[in-house]
Amino acid sequence: MSRIALDFGFIQIYWYSICIIIGMAFGMYLVFREAKRKRINEDLLTNLVFNTIICAVIGARLYYVVFNWGYYSRHVLEIFEIWNGGLAIHGGILFGTLYLLYYTKKHKMNTLRIMDICCVGLIIGQICGRWGNFFNGEAYGPATTRAVLESMYIPKFVIDGMNIDGVYYHPTFLYESLWNFVGFVGLLIFRRFKYVKEGQLAGFYLMWYSLGRFFIEGLRMDSLMIGNFKVAQIISVLLFLIGFFLLVFRIKSSRFEYLYNSEATNEN
Repeated sequence: MSRIALDFGFIQIYWYSICIIIGMAFGMYLVFREAKRKRINEDLLTNLVFNTIICAVIGARLYYVVFNWGYYSRHVLEIFEIWNGGLAIHGGILFGTLYLLYYTKKHKMNTLRIMDICCVGLIIGQICGRWGNFFNGEAYGPATTRAVLESMYIPKFVIDGMNIDGVYYHPTFLYESLWNFVGFVGLLIFRRFKYVKEGQLAGFYLMWYSLGRFFIEGLRMDSLMIGNFKVAQIISVLLFLIGFFLLVFRIKSSRFEYLYNSEATNEN
């Protein structure tokens, strides 16, 4: 399977880049659509979203490079070749969240409500982004057989793509993409609840994504490591706990306080 979608000779456009861009575009659409419903200041939100995406991409790449420094210290120029893969979502979440916290505090925006709005766009971006891993032939699991994959009703083109150097592998990218899709639907349903509180959507997202990522990461063959431990599993546990905190810390408040679906006014 070719990693290149379009080849103009002087420039190549990779499937990985296309998947990332599609994910970003769809995610941004959902964020702006919900923010309009919540009457969030459009100019402030536009600056926030675009700057957060830039910070997230930089953070995702730095995170990946740091944990692969043994390689990149010898191939420094490849650090900038993000079209070859190597964007770690946990780095993107960290850097993106730090900028979001800074920006919302600076402009006196409701941080938790903004996080709730953005997490729906984030998870749809992850769904699309994982398919970039497929085209790059990465984020796969242990070796298996074609018969096993066919018995799981996995599409033929995915099975064919999981034949790497004559060996079939589990498509963990697909497992995570499907898990995130279920989480995306769950978020859309959850945010319609009358008494869902600010921060709980973000908490649900962190718990759902982290739970799936922890177990799927256990199957992956190309994980970032610290000694004998997989970095993504460690981070998943921490994010799950943060998500649990966000989900429950408003529980003792009145059922009518801090509601995500309360009448929101423009905050600036």
